[in-house]
Amino acid sequence: MQPVRQAFTRESADARRADLIEATAAVLAEHGLVGSNVRAICAKAGVSPGLLRHYFAGIDDLVAATYEATSDRMDAIFAEAVAGAAPEPRAQLLAYLTASFRSPVTDPELLGAWTAFWALARSDTRMAAIHMDSYAGYRARLGELLVACGAEDAERLAIMLTAMVDGLWLELSLDAGSFGAEAAVAMIERAVGALV
Repeated sequence: MQPVRQAFTRESADARRADLIEATAAVLAEHGLVGSNVRAICAKAGVSPGLLRHYFAGIDDLVAATYEATSDRMDAIFAEAVAGAAPEPRAQLLAYLTASFRSPVTDPELLGAWTAFWALARSDTRMAAIHMDSYAGYRARLGELLVACGAEDAERLAIMLTAMVDGLWLELSLDAGSFGAEAAVAMIERAVGALV
C-alpha cells in the first residue's frame, strides 16, 4: 500500500510579504522598538526566522516596508471617507479630516506602530524619507480639498490642520476618555469654519 501524499499549498510571495508586514506592525504596536526583533516578528507571522531574509534584506527593510504599507492603508481610509461623504466640498474636507477620529485609525494598536515609525524617522534617513512622502501626500490631498472649498493659502492651512488633527488623534489614542472623538470632530469643524 502506497502512503497517501498530503496536498499542500504554498502561499504566494505577496501573501508572505503581507503576513510579515502585518506581523511587524503588530509587534511594534505590542512591544515598541525595543521588543521588535526578527524572532518576535517571525513568531507572530508563523514563519521561520530564515524566511524573513528570503523576502526582505533584513529587519530594517521590513520595518520600512511596514511604514509604507501602513501609510498606504491610512491613505485608503481617508480616500474612502471622502468618497462616502456628500459631494459638497466642505463635507468632503470634513470627512477627510475627521476620519482620524474613527476606527480603524483610532485603534490602540496603531498608536504603537506610529510612535515607533516616528521615532525611527528622527534617526534613520530612509524612514525620514517615508515620513516626508507620507505627510506630503496627506497635506497635498488636504490642500486640494481646501482649494475646492475656496480657501486661500491652502498649503499653509493644510500644515496647520494636519498638526491639529495629529495632536487630537494622539491625545485620543493615549486617553480615549480625555475629550472623546465627537469633541475632536467638533473642534475640527469649528477650526474649518473659522479658517475657510
